Amino acid sequence: MILVTGATGNVGRQVVEQLVDAGEGVRALSRRPEQASWADGVERVAGDLTRPLPAEAFEDVDRLYLFPEPTHAREVVAAATAAGVRHVVVLSSLSVAMDHDNGTMRALQRRHLDVEEAVEASPMTWTHVRPGMFMTNTLGWAEAVRTEGVVREPYPEATAAPIHEADTAAVAVAALLDPERHAGRAYALSGPEALSQRDRVRVLGEVLGREVRFEELSREEARTRMLARPGVPERFVDGLLGMLAASSGVREGVVLPGVQEVLGRPGRTFASWVEDHRADFTPAG
Repeated sequence: MILVTGATGNVGRQVVEQLVDAGEGVRALSRRPEQASWADGVERVAGDLTRPLPAEAFEDVDRLYLFPEPTHAREVVAAATAAGVRHVVVLSSLSVAMDHDNGTMRALQRRHLDVEEAVEASPMTWTHVRPGMFMTNTLGWAEAVRTEGVVREPYPEATAAPIHEADTAAVAVAALLDPERHAGRAYALSGPEALSQRDRVRVLGEVLGREVRFEELSREEARTRMLARPGVPERFVDGLLGMLAASSGVREGVVLPGVQEVLGRPGRTFASWVEDHRADFTPAG
């Protein structure tokens, strides 16, 4: 039995689906499992990684997919160990292997390192899956694309190689299905192509078959807009803008080999992701 935590998240939901397709027994953990749309046969258990998990979550479990919530990571790892879990796959972040002078990135790095270190201190074998930017971040543009056909952002040449959530999940699933091969490995993951923000807007328009414009904001305009959102801290906004500035025009070394190495194929393209999420960007009616 494989326990999947964070099972309604963008990656966790894909992990559940791909394990079911592989014929594995899956127990999916969520705060509200009764509201999830998992396949028939998936065992549902209510739980929250910000609190100690119920003992029944680990019953008969030998492998664990662990969402990176550090609050009770050591308690979760101890419970998994006591229950006889042999291998754990951590959804981590590319940030853990980087040197950061950006406070936002250091905080993200520490969050993921806390979980990785808790797992590594246990007797279980482990695999760390470290994606960079998710293609799903593009959903933040969906409303403006639907209603106005426009994306408004600073730093049009800020560049990344975003990864499809299905590919991140596929690497995690490979490690869950073959722990011996993947034990002790940390996989740095990206998508197959370096894309600027302007490139992504162009691809959106091409796949959707309609014009999608890019309107460049100044740094101050973008900062004011971000800070107007409820609960967004100033430090986070400044860190994010700094990351965008630092990545502008940088393409060398952005595409990473992890997906090809584990899966034996290139990652899914951004165009394929847009096609998968076409409905999110299409006006109603």
